[in-house]
Amino acid sequence: MPDFRVFHPPLASPATELRLSAEESHHLVTVNRARAGDPVMAFDGTGTEWTCTVADANRREAVLRVDSTRAHARPVGAITLAQSLPKGGVMDDIVRHATELGTAAIEPIISTRTQVHLDGNRSDKKTDKWRTTALEAAKQCGTPFLPEIGPVRTLTDFLAATPTNPGALRLIASLHPGARPLKTVLADWRASHDGASPSAAVWLVGPEGDFTPEEIATLTAAGYQPVTLGPLVLRCDTAATCALSILRHELAG
Repeated sequence: MPDFRVFHPPLASPATELRLSAEESHHLVTVNRARAGDPVMAFDGTGTEWTCTVADANRREAVLRVDSTRAHARPVGAITLAQSLPKGGVMDDIVRHATELGTAAIEPIISTRTQVHLDGNRSDKKTDKWRTTALEAAKQCGTPFLPEIGPVRTLTDFLAATPTNPGALRLIASLHPGARPLKTVLADWRASHDGASPSAAVWLVGPEGDFTPEEIATLTAAGYQPVTLGPLVLRCDTAATCALSILRHELAG
């Protein structure tokens, strides 16, 4: 596999060459010091990969010759992470880990105990930053897919905008009494669906301090099931990574 990996937006038709953006060109030519004739792997974030050769190592608009094209099928069991915003730069780590674990979508949520408050301009900048973080993680780990990162919105708006999908398992990582182990929840699902695993899953992770009892009641009324991740109190970034890892393993099987 080529050492260099770059992003190119999706194309409507097959291509024999790719012209990179100024940012991607700078990173490839100036930072990574790629030269004409070097092999490069390009990807579009939706599953297409192009095996290429650098035709013109222009740091403002590098040109790649496409040698072959490959389309990857999306992994089974698409997972959405709905994450209440944590303090500081922790969300960057969550986005990075979620991308590496093949998460299909990331929804940043404002809940009652969220301590981060963003106005419209700051919210847009944060979303752009998380998309950049996801792109960097995808380049590093080699996935051909980028997660869709939604706008920052309240838990109420997220629930109103989330379509009902009877094939999706809806879960809450919860410290509240009554939360059940994931294995139990999955076993019940499969028992009621002729042994089939969920076709998709949405996993909600709360902020520092977890969701309030009132939010848990609202979520359970919307079909979400509280799930325990064990007896220890985990940081929200640890909880997100743990939850996604376990669920990816279970749905892949």
